[in-house]
Amino acid sequence: MNRRITKLSLFISALLLLSLAPSSRVGATVPGDNGRIAFQADTGTGSQIYTVRPNGHELRQITHVSVAAVAPEWSPDGRLIVFEHDSAMCASVAIMNADGSDLIDLLPPSPNLCEGFPSFTPDGTRIVFEQFNVDTFEDAIWIMRLDGSDRRFITIGTGSGVTDPSVSPDGRTLSFIDFNGLDFGQAIFTTNIDGGNLFQVTPFTFDVALKQDWAPSGLRLLFTDNADLPPPNSANIATISPDGTGLLLLTHFQGGDVKAFSGSYSPDGRWIVFRLEDHGSFGLFKMHPDGSDPLPILNLSSFKPRFIAWGPRSGDEDENNGDEDNNQK
Repeated sequence: MNRRITKLSLFISALLLLSLAPSSRVGATVPGDNGRIAFQADTGTGSQIYTVRPNGHELRQITHVSVAAVAPEWSPDGRLIVFEHDSAMCASVAIMNADGSDLIDLLPPSPNLCEGFPSFTPDGTRIVFEQFNVDTFEDAIWIMRLDGSDRRFITIGTGSGVTDPSVSPDGRTLSFIDFNGLDFGQAIFTTNIDGGNLFQVTPFTFDVALKQDWAPSGLRLLFTDNADLPPPNSANIATISPDGTGLLLLTHFQGGDVKAFSGSYSPDGRWIVFRLEDHGSFGLFKMHPDGSDPLPILNLSSFKPRFIAWGPRSGDEDENNGDEDNNQK
């Protein structure tokens, strides 16, 4: 798999090369009842956001934006989705209803700011996101209100860039991906929500993928190991305690032809949704948090779900959202 870098990181590289190129390329799972699953997928003219029920029914494309819509995350009540809206020049945070209606771009206060990879805080009142400053080349994690106001700096991490901020279910801790500018490895870091007590959870040699997630209990972090290493390495899904102990590999693929990339926990904490890659085909799958009972949601095909987030059931959805129709155990 090619190295995954964010739109904002691509923008940094593009500036250095005096050219610009759009990229294709994430929030904590809040406890609750299981709703629909959101993800991005390539339509042939750019990535758009889709949703599907946990039993694989009612697959819907819910965005039809120019360039690309990527990295969706759910609000705690399941009524809203926040995502990164890529433009020809950069990116902005956007927010919409869960069916794709009433889309609003939360444009940066300056054209020299590029923003993306948003997610909600557990109380649903704020959004954490990545911001790249074109003038200073600073790549940082920020927080703002749902209308884009009251923007506040949180952290710049330790490496050459940061992305994918996610707030723990208790609202106290922020996790994010930090890039090592020396060997291009990626690691999970945490800080307090105000940016204090920076802590490295995984080594950069783990080369984690850009999608990580908190368990609804707040006791584990979900991530992908060996995300970018070439064959015979395979990407595999793992969990770890926020203090860096208790590493648990959930998949054990080898050889490079079969890989697994983590999405998120289900709101009830009983499942993990992920992408399975098998000899060039892609599927949306789920398994229990110990790696057992893998089940297909969308069978292997050329359709490639990415940056997968399992949302809570909103009050607008019917009681059975399809989670009991897929051979649940």
